[in-house]
Amino acid sequence: MNLDQYLPVLLFILVGVAVGVLPQVLGWAFAGATGLHKPDPAKNSPYECGFEAFEDARMKFDVRYYLVAILFILFDLEIAFLFPWAVALKEIGPAGFWAVMVFLAILVVGFIYEWKKGALDWE
Repeated sequence: MNLDQYLPVLLFILVGVAVGVLPQVLGWAFAGATGLHKPDPAKNSPYECGFEAFEDARMKFDVRYYLVAILFILFDLEIAFLFPWAVALKEIGPAGFWAVMVFLAILVVGFIYEWKKGALDWE
């Protein structure tokens, strides 16, 4: 068996590990050398998540964060189904077109229902 055939595979693995590990090591070394390892107070502010960072993990917070996240994922995934449909529109013909129109109608009805229920309102 000739080991020369495995050299490209070994190089591929080494480059992959270097690409994954080297930026982490360089960031750690740069932060340690410059003293920038302390987080900025603005980074720990409650702007993004709505509550103070680094507090008790068992604290209660509003369920609306979960609701907004679930609604975003739901509509985001449903919209992702439109890309393959748009690419294959000529091949699927009128039956495929009307099937997606029914899908979009159900999506719009669900969106209107959520809107009327106040799931999208933020106090």
